[in-house]
Amino acid sequence: MQSFRTEIENPVVEKEILELANKIQEFKDGKIDEEKFRSLRLARGVYGQRQEGVQMIRIKLPYGKVSSNQLRRICDVSEEYSTGRLHITTRQDIQIHYVDLNRTPELWSELDKDSITLREACGNTVRNVTASETAGIDVDEPFDVSPYAHGLFEYMLRNPISQELGRKFKVSFSATAEDTGLSYMHDLGFIAKIENGVVGFKVMLAGGLGSQPRLAEELYSFLPSDQIIPLIEAVVRVFDRYGERKSRAKARMKFLLKDIGLDAFKELLAAEQKAVPVKTYPIDAAAYPEVKVAEATAPEVTIADQKAFETWKSTNIVPQKQAGYVAIGIKVNLGDFYIDKARLLADLVEKYAASEIRLSLRQNILVPYVKEELVPFFYTELEKLGFATAGYNKISDITACPGTDTCNLGIASSTGISDELERVLNAEYPQYANNSDVVIKISGCMNACGQHNMANIGFQGMSVRTKDKLVAPALQVLLGGGNFGNGKARFADKVVKVPSKRGPEALRVILDDFEANANGAKFVDYYVEKGEHYFYDLLTHLSDVEDLKAEDFIDWGSTAKYEKAIGIGECAGVIIDLIATLFFESEEKIQNAEETLKEGKFAASIYHSYSSIVNSAKALLLAAKKKTNTHAKIITDFDTNFVASGKLSLDTSFEEFALQINKEEPTEAFAKRHIEDAKNFLKKVEAYRKQDLIEA
Repeated sequence: MQSFRTEIENPVVEKEILELANKIQEFKDGKIDEEKFRSLRLARGVYGQRQEGVQMIRIKLPYGKVSSNQLRRICDVSEEYSTGRLHITTRQDIQIHYVDLNRTPELWSELDKDSITLREACGNTVRNVTASETAGIDVDEPFDVSPYAHGLFEYMLRNPISQELGRKFKVSFSATAEDTGLSYMHDLGFIAKIENGVVGFKVMLAGGLGSQPRLAEELYSFLPSDQIIPLIEAVVRVFDRYGERKSRAKARMKFLLKDIGLDAFKELLAAEQKAVPVKTYPIDAAAYPEVKVAEATAPEVTIADQKAFETWKSTNIVPQKQAGYVAIGIKVNLGDFYIDKARLLADLVEKYAASEIRLSLRQNILVPYVKEELVPFFYTELEKLGFATAGYNKISDITACPGTDTCNLGIASSTGISDELERVLNAEYPQYANNSDVVIKISGCMNACGQHNMANIGFQGMSVRTKDKLVAPALQVLLGGGNFGNGKARFADKVVKVPSKRGPEALRVILDDFEANANGAKFVDYYVEKGEHYFYDLLTHLSDVEDLKAEDFIDWGSTAKYEKAIGIGECAGVIIDLIATLFFESEEKIQNAEETLKEGKFAASIYHSYSSIVNSAKALLLAAKKKTNTHAKIITDFDTNFVASGKLSLDTSFEEFALQINKEEPTEAFAKRHIEDAKNFLKKVEAYRKQDLIEA
């Protein structure tokens, strides 16, 4: 791994990459257990695949903005380390697959040459900050949210408060009240507002998808922009301490808010204010890089099929607030495209637009700052690349996760059924070509990476069993989801489960009924009017599994008989002492505290010390076979089981000792003192553990 050490200019990134290389070796040597190694690599964008021995790499691209140079760099990396296929996610990232774990540090170092990171793209961290892909060009936006999304991304990147959360944490920014950033399904969602001349945001809290979707609640109707950083600092601190850790099914922010309520959550936020290192954090939007549009003159072109060109213009041209410019939407089927086309696209937008693309939440590409007179030229060039398909953000523009293609959790194919549904739409429902009202989304399992439960028409991968105990791939049909804007929305209802091969027929039944009876109403309004039982009666005949044919036991996109299976994970390391591992982690956290103290990052140092103290307490509780579901429970249970019982002596209660963090200002003096607190506490618990083992 030494070959790339001197090529990395940023010493922080260099250290991280070398640490990843070392941790990979320690895992292979059996010095780190599999669960801990999984957490470590996920926080660095390295994700296990369904296929054994290879990894998916998630490249973190804040609010989906990618420069031409960055896109070319990603192409180079994909060509060298992967298969040459790029996959756009519903969080504006790019994923590449089939990467050798041993080569991931080298891959990261190559990406860093164009300021691209893997850090916190996966794992129990603050994930990629997303935003409306039209941010900065939207004709209805009160201001450009890009500088604020970027400022929040930079503040949270590597922030110690968000490295080992109970579960992932997602943030979005919406350019307008239309809420195209989908604030209602995020842990924190910001909707751009201006009140009395002040730039700020409506703030939504604790939304989420998955098997139990929950609409976000309004935290603030208006929050000035200089308060969004102090807010996320406090929110993440509360989530880190009180969020569930043991049961993944209950570990998201939405469950915490559901359990304690909004008022109690606000009280916890207030209790953190002293510990938050910044009371105001102005983001200098004026310093955000100015857009530079290329001045090259494009050659004259002749459009061979004028009708196709006009259809494309009607669906793929996005108005732009800057006079004389439009944005061009590129429909990317299932979010998949290849590096040969990507490189040519990077060259095209560099020479004739603003040298950037935007990745969208619907797995597409938006090219901003195209001069209106260059639209015919762009069409002909995009046509050569296979990027001139009409229907950007329209009904046939189906969102789907990778499903059983590569994901460990996939139950049924999402990409295969998506291809078939799009074929049905194009062949049988051409009248819907320009329809942006009906949105179709597909996920291969309940986790909703394809966002199926927020769609007008959604499909979720499942399985179905016959009386003879034969298993076939199936789809849960969900209907009636919709985004009403300004943080308001409706999640889809689970209506009926059908064998996968009947998915296209289910779509036909739904659309035929809608076309015959809706009388011009929007789909979500029509669904609400008719109700779930109406659609259940309409579709229930498709759910009968006692007359399945041989083809029904073969999933879409496959030729083999269906088998419900969770993909193979990484090989397990050797069994090691979990308690000793936790003590080792506590030492590492103290080292991190000392390093950040030297850098003058007092709040970060204090949080590392706090994490070490809680981690050390967790070690003894686990040794005593006690539950450690949340940081808050660890603190109270350690008091009960060790301090109050007299097994381990402290000068005060453990709660007062551990929670100095929100009682003291984040000063240098407290940071130094807290490091010593963490060191002394670790010595005490290690000594207790040693004696306990002797007496056992």
